[in-house]
Amino acid sequence: MNVETGAEQLGKTQVGLAPTPHATYLLARSRRLADFITLMKPRVMALAVFTAMVGMIAAPGRIDPLLSIVAVLAIAAGAGASGVLNMWYDADIDAVMARTAMRPIPRGSISRVEALVFGLVLAVGAVVALAIATNIAAAALLAGTILFYVVVYTAWLKRYTRQNIVIGGAACALPPVIGWAAVTGEIGFEPLALFLIIFLWTPPHFWALAINRSDEYARARVPMLPVVAGRAATARQILVYSVLLTVASTVPWSLGFAGAIYAATAATCGTILVALALQLSRSGGADRRAAHRLFAFSIFYLFVVFAALFVEHGGQPWSPKLLSRGVRTTAVFLQGEFVPSKRTVSDHLSVDEV
Repeated sequence: MNVETGAEQLGKTQVGLAPTPHATYLLARSRRLADFITLMKPRVMALAVFTAMVGMIAAPGRIDPLLSIVAVLAIAAGAGASGVLNMWYDADIDAVMARTAMRPIPRGSISRVEALVFGLVLAVGAVVALAIATNIAAAALLAGTILFYVVVYTAWLKRYTRQNIVIGGAACALPPVIGWAAVTGEIGFEPLALFLIIFLWTPPHFWALAINRSDEYARARVPMLPVVAGRAATARQILVYSVLLTVASTVPWSLGFAGAIYAATAATCGTILVALALQLSRSGGADRRAAHRLFAFSIFYLFVVFAALFVEHGGQPWSPKLLSRGVRTTAVFLQGEFVPSKRTVSDHLSVDEV
């Protein structure tokens, strides 16, 4: 006697039998969910969240730990909203580039209307949540970042100027400033130093990728620097920005909010990055493997440099002691008795606890 198992009933196809309607529905729902997640550009979102967290822990003072988690999730949602709205607007470009042709909108699995609605809801929700959890300054910065990325970079700079990545990089560089503002309610020189590092990191990172994708950008009529100025000129610009980045990475140490671990890490990684950029420049941008190595290392560079700063500051907002205290503070907040101050440093935390 042949008895079907539960797994088979939920979709394991037997010979001559089609998947059950329920299994087909679940599979379709899971694929839709995966497509919506893809629209949010998870890898870019993760980088934004990580640099924002570094900005939060490097800032003086502390906010309630559970509220800081809400803030991180709001920043993640804001970064995701930027990705969704970018893919919504760039669907025509994505459709003609091999690297992006299989994204959800060009593939037809998600409509442009669905993407627009999803992106707008996500953006508004992120800004409102950050304002409630922290302060208006951080929420305004998050809203400005989303608008700058979508309107200034995606809709204007990307299609009309070779400096698209340079100027548009400001949006990618703002998360640590938002994280700092979430704690302090203001902007200082320290978060601007972190902003400068990411701002100068963005051109060599994306140009190294664009060198190997210049034909695709040309076909999509996107004026990336390798398309407009050629690979040799792009390689020289990558070298210039890599040197500037290495110098700028010393600023946190010079300002006194980064120590020896950070300084050694930044100097070592900067030296390697400049060496890779010099190798690419000497080849006139023709060495595709050199461009790929620089692109891959640039990702490692940014993560390690910010990780060193994170380690030096100890990840204090995420300590078990503060999280335990945060449960009680958040309960008071939810009951309407807790009002964050302008600098959003919780009065429920004593000096020795932070």
